[in-house]
Amino acid sequence: MEIAIVIFVIAVIFITRSIKVVPQQHAWVIERLGKYHGTLTPGLNFLVPFVDRVAYKHVLKEIPLDIASQICITRDNTQLQVDGILYFQVTDAMRASYGSSNYILAISQLAQTSLRSVIGKLELDKTFEERNIINAQVVQAIDEAALNWGVKVLRYEIKDLTPPKEILHAMQQQITAEREKRALIAASEGRRQEQINIATGEREAFIARSEGEKQAAINNAQGEAGAITAVAEATARAIELVANAIRQPGGEQAVQLKVAERAVDAYSKVAAESKTTLIVPSNMTEVSALISSAMKMIQTQKAQ
Repeated sequence: MEIAIVIFVIAVIFITRSIKVVPQQHAWVIERLGKYHGTLTPGLNFLVPFVDRVAYKHVLKEIPLDIASQICITRDNTQLQVDGILYFQVTDAMRASYGSSNYILAISQLAQTSLRSVIGKLELDKTFEERNIINAQVVQAIDEAALNWGVKVLRYEIKDLTPPKEILHAMQQQITAEREKRALIAASEGRRQEQINIATGEREAFIARSEGEKQAAINNAQGEAGAITAVAEATARAIELVANAIRQPGGEQAVQLKVAERAVDAYSKVAAESKTTLIVPSNMTEVSALISSAMKMIQTQKAQ
C-alpha cells in the first residue's frame, strides 16, 4: 500500500514537471541541463522531467514603462524637468533572456540618456513645439540598441515638460504681452474698418444725394420747359384766335370797342388808386386818336 502511494506521488510529480500549459501571448524559455533548449509557444507542451526546466517567462503583450523624471539642459542652457512613458514589446524570448541581465532597466536608462541628448540639441521654445520629433528620435535611438535584447520599442511619449519657475513666469509674461498685442491689433483693425465703412457710407450717401439733386434739377428743367412750351402754345393759340376773330365781319369794330373799354378802365383805376391829381384829356377826340392808332397797328400787323 505504501509503495503504491509512493509510486502515485512520483507519477504526479513526473506529470506535473513534464506537462506545461503556456497562456496566450506568453513565451517560456526552456533550458536542458543548464543550456538553452527552446521556447514554449502558447498551448500544451511536454518537457523531460528533471532534465528540462522553465528558466524564463516573458509576456509578449505591449508593455508601458514609466520613465523616471529627470533634468535636461537645452541648447540655450535652460533646465527642463522631463518625464515620459515608453511602450515596448518582447519579440524574441531567447534574446530577452540572454541578451541583457535586465532589459527593462536597460531600456529605461537608455531612454533617459537618449532624451537628454535630443533635448540638448534644441532650444527651449523648440522643445515645446517639436515633441513629435523628440519622441521619434528617442524611439529610433532606443530601438537600435534594443534589437540585441529581443525587444521592439514601439513609441515614446513625453508626459510633461516643466521649466524653472523663473522661466515659466517669463513665458507667462511673454504670452500675456503677445495676447495684448493681438488685442491691440484687432482693436485697431476694427477702428480702421469702422472708419472705412463710415467713409464708404458717406461717399455712397453723397453720391445718392447728388444723383437725386441732379434728377430733381432735370425734372424741374423739364417741367419749366414744358410749362414755357405750354404757355407759348396757349399764347400762340390765343393770338391766332384773336387774329381769326378780327378777320370776321365786324371784328375791327369789336377791337375798337375793346380798346375803348380798356382805356376807360385804365383811367378809372388810376382815378381810384392814385392820391394825386389826375389829368384827363380835355377833348375826347384824343381817346379816339388813341383807338385809331391802335387800329392802325393792328391793320399793319394784319397786312404783314
